[in-house]
Amino acid sequence: MSEEYALAFKLLGVGMITVFLILLLVVVFGNVIIRLVNKYFPEAEKVFPTDTDKGINRKKLAVITAVVNITTRGKGKMTNIEKL
Repeated sequence: MSEEYALAFKLLGVGMITVFLILLLVVVFGNVIIRLVNKYFPEAEKVFPTDTDKGINRKKLAVITAVVNITTRGKGKMTNIEKL
């Protein structure tokens, strides 16, 4: 009976290691693909008008932009600002 347990634990170990390695490969290749796409196909930056028709003035727009930059550490992009 101990041989059966030994075989079960070997299979358990091999299975867990296999799953861990496959998930590690998914994460590594995903990050590589993201970096390559961002490097060779950058997204065009949008230019926001200084005063919009919805009543957001330049000072408020500057504050919102600064908050987004600080919060996302420069990686976030604003695409739309709506007044609620």
